[in-house]
Amino acid sequence: MPANGVCSVGLEVIEDNATYASGSDSAGVSEDEDVQQLFVSGADRVTSVLPKKSDIRKASQVDEQAAAAAAAAAVSEKRYASLPNREQHQQFLTQFLTEVLNSAVFNATDRANKVLNWVDPEELQRTLDLALKDEPDTHEKLLELTRATIRHSVKTGHPYFMNQLFSSVDPYGFAGQVLTDALNPSVYTYEVSPVFVLMEEVVLREMRTIVGYPDGEGDGIFAPGGSMANGYAISCARHKFMPDIKTKGLHALPRLVIFTSEDAHYSVKKLASFMGIGSDNVYAIKTDNVGKIRVEHLESEILRAKSEGALPFMVSATAGTTVIGAFDPLEQIADLCAKYNLWMHVDAAWGGGALMSKKYRTLLKGIERSDSVTWNPHKLLAAPQQCSTLLTRHRNILAEAHSTNATYLFQKDKFYDTRYDTGDKHIQCGRRADVLKFWFMWRAKGTAGFEAHIDKVFENAEHFTSSIKARPGFEMVIEQPECTNVCFWYVPPGLRGVPRDSAEYRDRLHKVAPKVKERMMKDGSMMITYQPIHDKPNFFRLVLQNSSLDKSDMNYIIDEIERLGKDL
Repeated sequence: MPANGVCSVGLEVIEDNATYASGSDSAGVSEDEDVQQLFVSGADRVTSVLPKKSDIRKASQVDEQAAAAAAAAAVSEKRYASLPNREQHQQFLTQFLTEVLNSAVFNATDRANKVLNWVDPEELQRTLDLALKDEPDTHEKLLELTRATIRHSVKTGHPYFMNQLFSSVDPYGFAGQVLTDALNPSVYTYEVSPVFVLMEEVVLREMRTIVGYPDGEGDGIFAPGGSMANGYAISCARHKFMPDIKTKGLHALPRLVIFTSEDAHYSVKKLASFMGIGSDNVYAIKTDNVGKIRVEHLESEILRAKSEGALPFMVSATAGTTVIGAFDPLEQIADLCAKYNLWMHVDAAWGGGALMSKKYRTLLKGIERSDSVTWNPHKLLAAPQQCSTLLTRHRNILAEAHSTNATYLFQKDKFYDTRYDTGDKHIQCGRRADVLKFWFMWRAKGTAGFEAHIDKVFENAEHFTSSIKARPGFEMVIEQPECTNVCFWYVPPGLRGVPRDSAEYRDRLHKVAPKVKERMMKDGSMMITYQPIHDKPNFFRLVLQNSSLDKSDMNYIIDEIERLGKDL
């Protein structure tokens, strides 16, 4: 099948090309090869009844058709078998990967193409073939479904997708992701995942070194998202202060209290609820006019919790808040944690990438004094989803808090050093090798490449900020953004004459961003999110982490918002 796109991808066929049998998507046999064995499933070998090709050519037309039908039936019968077979799958997989590379990678990231092709949910349900069936689809039908899936999906790798705290299709990260799926590992013991167990330890140690933990010592894990990484931090902190929780449960605990910013990620409250601490026991600390924790309010809330008879045990600071991109004053928070003997966690899921830059790592000054850090390479460093880490300075605390020593998996009498069986410190059992794509990117770019990436996205944010400050109708929510979140209002010409302190102005301004967002999505021209915060009406939040963008892209974004909203 010819691929349509901006590139032509050819994949080498190691053996003779497979051909589809007439009337079927099933692969036939090559002209010069006798195929007596089509399928292998474990130790069980199933021998086909196909005649030799030379015999088929000598047979009558009827016999030839019967043989083709028998071949098709034989292949069809074994479609359920979970083993790649060169004759059956090579041509399909070659076509599939060509389609993915052309349509989902190269075309999808071309500025000339749309970010999405918007279809209302009811219409998409009618037009997209999602029904599950008793009988298998042909390979051609599967390729058709592949094209439809790509066509109707948001192209998050597109330069103008700036809607969430992730974006881009990094080519080396993509390669690592493909290899991960091909190998399909589960990272819990050295015996089943030797490369990835060692790879994780190398990457996590280097990340701890970059955070500033002495000699990179401590511990760490890859977690399924920043929310879970924050949950691990809460679990480790609780275990440090109340180790009996592991065996005696919540009945052994006093009322525990966590402190975090009122602008912190919702996962702190959600995981505290999930773990039985209770969302009411997450005390929200007020922020200042640029979104940073008010340290004086933090101390007063610590004292309040103590006066109530509760046990304060943890502060979760934020390095790069979700909306504003604010960095809490980590050094002052570290002083309070030392004063009151509290675990200091830093949720740097978003802003942690700035640690890779000598110029911008000062935003996280004091993080080296923390007990634990959440850092998501899939955010500011643009690794593929998902790639999240929890780093801690405390050796063995993850295992102490979570291990159960299951003897069917973590046997201590194995023939190798079982220190390399790292899975017991996770609350998961089966776990993807999220490290590979990040390690592969790191080897492809080097630490210097990550630094250049960070410097570029911050440069873009700074250019965008200065540009909209100079453009009539654009107003900043935070005058000087710290991170690459740029929060701003667009005020259409028809609203600029309305008194700013009037209810009409606020109500109309609140509706501008949602309407512009609707138009940009229906046009497919870009995706930028919006939200209110505290008493502020809806505003745009541009988040930049794709280092392929340049100043002309920043100008395009401004012009496009103006085009879509000037009549509102």
